[in-house]
Amino acid sequence: MKLSKTFVKTFREVGKDETAKNAELLIRAGYINKEMAGVYSYLPLGLKTLKNIENIIREELNKIGCEEINLTALQNPEPWEKSGRWNSDKMDIWFKTELASGGELGLAPTHEEPITNLMKKYISSYKDLPIYAYQFQTKFRNELRAKSGILRTREFLMKDLYSFTADEETHNEFYEKATGAYFKIYDRLGLGDCTYKCFASGGVFSKYSHEFQTFLPVGEDTVYYNKDKTVVLNEEVLNDEVLVDLGVKREELEKTNAAEVGNIFTLKYKFSEPLDLTFNDKDGERKTVYMGCYGIGVSRVMGVIVEKYADEKGLIWPENIAPFKYYLIGIGEEGEKKALELYEKNPENIILDDRDLRPGQKFADSELMGIPYRVVISDKTLAEGSVEITERKTGESKMIKLEDLKVEA
Repeated sequence: MKLSKTFVKTFREVGKDETAKNAELLIRAGYINKEMAGVYSYLPLGLKTLKNIENIIREELNKIGCEEINLTALQNPEPWEKSGRWNSDKMDIWFKTELASGGELGLAPTHEEPITNLMKKYISSYKDLPIYAYQFQTKFRNELRAKSGILRTREFLMKDLYSFTADEETHNEFYEKATGAYFKIYDRLGLGDCTYKCFASGGVFSKYSHEFQTFLPVGEDTVYYNKDKTVVLNEEVLNDEVLVDLGVKREELEKTNAAEVGNIFTLKYKFSEPLDLTFNDKDGERKTVYMGCYGIGVSRVMGVIVEKYADEKGLIWPENIAPFKYYLIGIGEEGEKKALELYEKNPENIILDDRDLRPGQKFADSELMGIPYRVVISDKTLAEGSVEITERKTGESKMIKLEDLKVEA
């Protein structure tokens, strides 16, 4: 990216209606644009970051045997009517629209019903199972009060995975694999040191579900945890029965704010029964498919990463999800020439700030955008055969030999 050739701009401030730090910084740094309450567009830098997060999730899911699909956002009411969730009294977050020819469609807030309905065409025998299918899909939820920037929005990117197994035992085995994959994902996203598997309400599905909660001061959830954090539970399930189940005492627990970055549910037959998703077992007996679902809000995770790492100067991206690794600045005639030469070796890994601005403004924008390393090449450093490199996370600067700067890596 050459900043002189992109429409991306940085801003000193945003409107007073944006109070969340994550959205404020992402807007100021040119990553997103607020279209209306709870709705954001992703600009080149923001989209590249979002895709990097998505790719990490995809890689870990593929390792445990999952297959990627893409379902439609527009929803046929029929499968939802069978499950009872088309009625807005049962699920009050629907966005619905009337067809010009008559009838209604909905914009999917989740995809349990449509994927269960789809699998009726592909599952008829135990030999067809198990199936683990996931997608990255834009979801739409009519949140009463969209807030917290991209942590809670009305339109958002979600990874939703669904498991279809012949029995509970196979489901439980995959459930543990999915849990392991989630922890690997959070480690790679830079959230591993503060994200925990958390007991939460199972709703109508089971006694418990599990959330993955990142301890965060601005998080909307309140969670309780024991000293070594081997037990973490959402406030919604804090009662005597649960404490007995988990073998902890109330006085042993501390509380903190947290942001949910994922969840996993055992669905059992909640959707397969009303939608008649069945198979023939080895004895030819007709049985109902056992299901689970596993979600990660991709755009939400991006906001959590901002909240965790940002400082008073701007964003700070972990290196493996940053849109670019280097923010390159040339100063002086020879410095600018050498900066362009380095940029052309690997434009996919470098932002070249070739704008006609003072160096101080370029330095400030490099910090605001959160690019991991700022590289300054000037006539003075070239005379010494060196460049100055500054790590955004620590603020530490050092001089290194020009030949030691491996922009191709």
